[in-house]
Amino acid sequence: MKTNSKSITAYRQLRDEIDKLSAKLEKEHTKHLSCKSGCDMCCMDYSIFPVEFYSILEELKNQNFQKNSFESKKNGQACVFLKNHRCTIYNSRPIICRTHGLPLLFTNNEAEWELSACELNFKEFDLEKFTSENTFPQDKFNSKLFLLNKKFITEFDEIKYGEFNLIPLKNLVKKL
Repeated sequence: MKTNSKSITAYRQLRDEIDKLSAKLEKEHTKHLSCKSGCDMCCMDYSIFPVEFYSILEELKNQNFQKNSFESKKNGQACVFLKNHRCTIYNSRPIICRTHGLPLLFTNNEAEWELSACELNFKEFDLEKFTSENTFPQDKFNSKLFLLNKKFITEFDEIKYGEFNLIPLKNLVKKL
């Protein structure tokens, strides 16, 4: 597998930027967050862009990640990398997994701002107090990820992907 290292590096820089903002928001909202190790309500079989898929694959291969203990979940809903209620690829997890539990601000299909937050969090929080400064700007980072992926797929030779193609996270197990 030959990956475009510039695109992978740019993806990882975006991931680091998201981690910094997520850490800031976690600290700011710590008294409202129920999320902790062992909480796996959000851990589903997501599909991700090729740039994320191949970045994670490269990291897992470099870590000599053992796939022998993973198999597709029978219900098809839970993430294949969830074991004993913990993420086994936590350091390499996709961007969508890095923002779970945080208040997410995005535009809905009617082009209106909408707020999304885990139903276990923010039970005693005045929703009117959410602002652009204390929420995660999901559209901004999704746009950056989309553009990074678009560049990645134009330079990726192994398989031809369209700009809207997504790959199920569970397919990583097949490639390890």
